[in-house]
Formats: sequence, C-alpha cells, structure tokens
Amino acid sequence: MATSFSYWDDCVNHRDLEAMWRVPEVKAEWLKAGEVKGEKVHLSRDPDGQPYLTQTEMRAVTDIIIRRNFPSQIDPRMVCAIAELESDRQLLVMRTTPNSKELTVGLMQILPKTAHWLMSDLGYGAYGIEGSQALLFQPFTNVYFGAAYIRWLSNFEDIARSEEFIVRAYKGGTKKVTHKSTLQFWKSYLLAKESFPSRNSFDERRSEFRSGLSQAHSRTGSVGSFVLLSDISKETSGDTYWDSRVSAENMEDMWNHPVVRKEWIKSKQEPGKVLMARDEKNRPYLSRAELKV
Repeated sequence: MATSFSYWDDCVNHRDLEAMWRVPEVKAEWLKAGEVKGEKVHLSRDPDGQPYLTQTEMRAVTDIIIRRNFPSQIDPRMVCAIAELESDRQLLVMRTTPNSKELTVGLMQILPKTAHWLMSDLGYGAYGIEGSQALLFQPFTNVYFGAAYIRWLSNFEDIARSEEFIVRAYKGGTKKVTHKSTLQFWKSYLLAKESFPSRNSFDERRSEFRSGLSQAHSRTGSVGSFVLLSDISKETSGDTYWDSRVSAENMEDMWNHPVVRKEWIKSKQEPGKVLMARDEKNRPYLSRAELKV
C-alpha cells in the first residue's frame, strides 16, 4: 500500500478541492502560504518530510464530510481529536495492531477490513476503495470511513452510546471500553478536543483555540502550521529567547524531544540560548513541533 503525496491535488478529487477553497479559513491559510487557486496546492510537511494536515485543514475536511454524510450526527471535534491522537494528522501513517498484527492506515488509523465492512455490509459508499486499499490514505476517504465507524459505535447494539464509550471503543474495540488500556486514550482525547474550535466564525474559532492552549502559557494569533505569540510580540520587537520564557526543567524537556532537538540544531540553536522564530512581521511564533511538545 506504499504511496506518496506532494500536493492536495494528488489525494483529493476536484469537487473536494473546490470545497476546501470555499472554506474561508482554509482559503486564507493557503493564500498566506503562497498557494494560487487553479494551481496545485502543496501539502504541509513536518521536519521529517511527512505530509500532514494543519488543524485548519483537518477541521475543514471533517466539516465537509459530516455536512454531506452525517449531518447533526457526529461532533466534528471528536473526529479531529481522534485523528490528532491516532496519526498526528499525518496522511501516510501505518501502524500494526498489537494483537492481530494488521495494519491501520491514514489520518483516522482505519483497518482496511473495517472500511470494506462499512462499505459492503452497512452501505457507506460515498467514497469507494474497490481495487486499491491505498485510497484509504486520501484524507476525505479516510475521514469518511473513520466517521462512519464512529457513527456505528454511537448506536452499538441499538443503544445510544456515550462519548466516552465511542472514543474508547474506537481505540480498543467494544470489548475494551472499560479496560485500563483505553483510559489514557480517553484522557488524551479530552485534551486534544479542546484545541479544535467548535463554532463557525473565524473570530470565535481563534478565541477557543487560545483558550485550549492556555496551559502552554501562550495565546494564539493564528491557526495553522505555527502559532503566533501575540503577547510577546507586543512586549518587544527584539530577540526573544526560549530560555527567558520557560523554566530550566521545561527547556530540558524540549531539548530531550528528538523532533524539537533536530529542528533547533538545524537552525543552529545552542543550549542556554534558543531564539524564538519570528515571521516576516517580526512576530515570535511556535513551530508545529514546538507547539505539540
């Protein structure tokens, strides 16, 4: 099932790409990144070169899928938070399940056999995967089947199920809903869910995202592959160092994380004097890797 994507055009159909351009937040994010409507749209890539969806893109894909296929049936933030935990919003992730050794794939880490079952037995055919399981790596297809599975879990055995049941069953199966192996996933899910906005207007979305990141001691100025630190930007226009903004213990944690360490070393940072990056308007921001850690 090996595959690769460089552009959105490689992994979505024309209808879905047009739908993405019609989402105001996506359009603003893409135009800011230098994308041009009518030309190929680049996928974002993490420090290891893996394609991923920004939070704005992830929410847009989810909203479109739910609006078309599951109106008023699924909370989009549930889908987004599960994708955050299962794949870190990376498109091409594959993992082996602990017991069966089967591969789960894509944003929602769907088992191909589960997708086939949803399609053939339950009639979820808006996105087909006949002839090529690699189609499950496509964002709209993967999110569609992930949402369909959530919908099935929500009424498992003809009983309306709680949010906790659905999330823990998604991770470990219906037999492990109360098992300790799915408890941490549920706790992590609640935190991840808070970082995704629940309202429709851009200003409201931005406000909620700020609230969700308050524990990280920052307030966001935009949503995407980086986060602007607007308070610090107001305080100073000169150099700002990580070391003056966080504790020594937290700095040690940051340096010990392989992705952040790789990013900092690549930008020639040194222990004890790590510069915060600044954008073209001289505003400090967190990279995607820094924000996640």
